[in-house]
Amino acid sequence: MINKPFIVGITGGSASGKTSFLKGVLNAFPDDQICLISQDNYYRTLDEILKDDQGIHNFDLPETIDHHLYAQHIGQLRMGQIVYQKEYVFNNANVVPRMLTFRPAPIIVVEGIFVFHFRELADQMDLKIFIDAKNSIKLERRVKRDAEERGYDLDDVMYRWKYHVKPTYKQFIKPYRAEADIVIPNNVHYQKGLDVVISFLKTKVG
Repeated sequence: MINKPFIVGITGGSASGKTSFLKGVLNAFPDDQICLISQDNYYRTLDEILKDDQGIHNFDLPETIDHHLYAQHIGQLRMGQIVYQKEYVFNNANVVPRMLTFRPAPIIVVEGIFVFHFRELADQMDLKIFIDAKNSIKLERRVKRDAEERGYDLDDVMYRWKYHVKPTYKQFIKPYRAEADIVIPNNVHYQKGLDVVISFLKTKVG
């Protein structure tokens, strides 16, 4: 059993740079010292996702996440138990979801846009990190990412940004910036902030 793992929560708006920052953190530790358990694998099934007035599924709402199960799994990791969860493949019919295995470790990283919003999650965190960037920069990054990785056209990206992403950031993400222990600016780069976080986390592993 792992003795009191240190739980780190990382959030920020869409395209703020969370994924890249996370890779930097994970690469600084061997696999047996750190475990990433992401909100992305706790989306509800498509038939449970609310649609907006235009009939478009809105994945940028807290209700899309099975946060009770997510919180339960984090608690199990804290208790030294192995957790299994089916991979979420973003409704891609061409991908067969894997069964993911999360193993207890001295450092557990909890990541996602709503991880500070749900008290069941936030109350389990020992350190809260908020990745911050200007809206114009996040939009530019999201347009590029969604075109390259998800095949969305510009009109689709802009619609979701205006009616889903921006309102959600304002209501469910930005207010929790004030609760963060560390705010990492990422308008240009985050390397100094990343170095500080890694140095601190290294003090938490034996």
